[in-house]
This record gives sequence, structure tokens and C-alpha cells, in this order.
Amino acid sequence: MQAANPRRGYILGLTAYIIWGIFPLYFKLLATVPAAEIIVNRVLWSALFGSLLLLFWKHPGWWQELRDNPRRLGVLAISGLLIAVNWLTYVWAVNNDRMLEASLGYYINPLVNVLLGMLLGERLRRLQWLAVGLAALGVAQQVWQVGSLPWVSLVLALSFGFYGLIRKQAPVKALPGLVVETWILVPIAIGWLLMHPEANSAHTEFWSSKEAWLLVAAGPATLIPLVSFNAAARHLPYTTLGFMQYIAPTLVLILAVWVFGEHLSEATLMAFMFIWAGLAIYTLDAVLTLRRG
Repeated sequence: MQAANPRRGYILGLTAYIIWGIFPLYFKLLATVPAAEIIVNRVLWSALFGSLLLLFWKHPGWWQELRDNPRRLGVLAISGLLIAVNWLTYVWAVNNDRMLEASLGYYINPLVNVLLGMLLGERLRRLQWLAVGLAALGVAQQVWQVGSLPWVSLVLALSFGFYGLIRKQAPVKALPGLVVETWILVPIAIGWLLMHPEANSAHTEFWSSKEAWLLVAAGPATLIPLVSFNAAARHLPYTTLGFMQYIAPTLVLILAVWVFGEHLSEATLMAFMFIWAGLAIYTLDAVLTLRRG
């Protein structure tokens, strides 16, 4: 077994979260391509590049395990649909100047995971209840002051939260799991292209444009941070990676306000403050639990 190397783990973990955090820069380059078409190509190219990567990065026995447990294929089909919803919502948010809501969604996600843990029979500790309550207050305050639900934030947090919850029911390693999920979605992606002959990527001349190469890059752009994250997990405690996850939404927040000029209203800032307070308490609870452990 490979010995843990914390320095390598931090470098790989930072690589994953920084790539996820600057994804908006990539999707902004594809602003002229509809979000649905971007996701269709992301599915197709992720399936292709993921399969090629599996030829070199061996995961012995993963296909036999799936073949012997067909229920896991059904679970991966559901998780694949959830991740497609998450991808589509995120890309739409980025290219419709809703990056602040996307950032808020990924800040909420760890607290949603705590709440979803109850579905697996976990009992929440007092500080966890307080953290979740503050997140709920942040959402409620947004509804009260803005007059509408921050649906982008909630769809992103809930879709990714349920994705993780469902994937626990199919213990398949990350890369083979993603490859299977994307291949399950491939017929839907091809069907979408057949039903939309006017789509950019359905025309031969499009594939000589800059946007075509950017769409192809969706495959490696999806896989590189995933591979980095899983490699980092072999060298760092999972709790350390959990604390590092706030890097990505923080970068999205910075890009939204200081690069793309999205307006951070008082109501939105107040919602962020409730969420940040909840995350601070969540982090404190995690640290105290580790010390007791």
C-alpha cells in the first residue's frame, strides 16, 4: 500500500478544489452555447476520456462487481441523473450571471449532507442542529427580503447532497462510478442531439471552431479534478479534505463579485453570513468530535 504523503495530498487536494473553483472561467468561454448542449457534450466526452483513462489507471474487479450486483447499476443510473441536474444547473447559473447563488449552494451543501445523514440513521449533535438551523435561517431570510427562493442554491445543494447519499448505496470507486454514470447518460445525450438538429455541435462546420475544442475539453476538465481529489484522499484525512472544500465556493464568490461584476446585495450578503456562521459551528463541532475521538 502506498505510504501517506501529506505534502502531495495537499497539492493534489488544492489542485482539485482550485479547478472546481475556477470552472466558471471555462464555462464563460462557452457562453454562446446553450447550457443543455454543454452538458450533453460534457457527458459524451467524459464517457470517452473516462474510458480511456480506465485503460491506464487500473481498478481491478470493478466491472465484475457491478455485473454480479445489478442493483448497483440502477443506483448509478439514478446518481447519474442527479449529477446531470447538478451540472446543468451550475452551467446555467454561471452563464446567466447567477454565480453568487451557485456559490451559496456549495456553501450550503455540507450542512445539507449533515441533514441527509439522518436518512441513514445518524443522530445530529446539538451543534450540528444549530449549524443546520442557521443555514435554514439564511434561506428564509433570502425568501423574506428578496421574495423568492434561492432555487439555484437549493437545487445545487440538494442534487449534490442526494448524489452523495445515493452513491453510498453503490460502493464503486469514483472513476469507474463516473464512467458508468456518464455511459448510462450517453443514450440520453445522443437522443438530445438527434432531437435538436439546430444545435451547434450537430453541424460539421462547428467542429472547426474554438468552441468545439472547448467542448471536447469538458471531458478532461471533469476528470482531472476528480482524479486529483481521489489521489489526495489517499494521503490526507477525509476531514482535512472536508475543510478544504470551502475553497471552491469561495473562488466562485470572488469571481462573481470581482471579475464578473455580479451585485452582492445586502439580502444576499446576510444569507451568506448565516451560512458562514453555520459552517463555523459545523467546523467547530467536527474539531471537537475529532479531539474526543
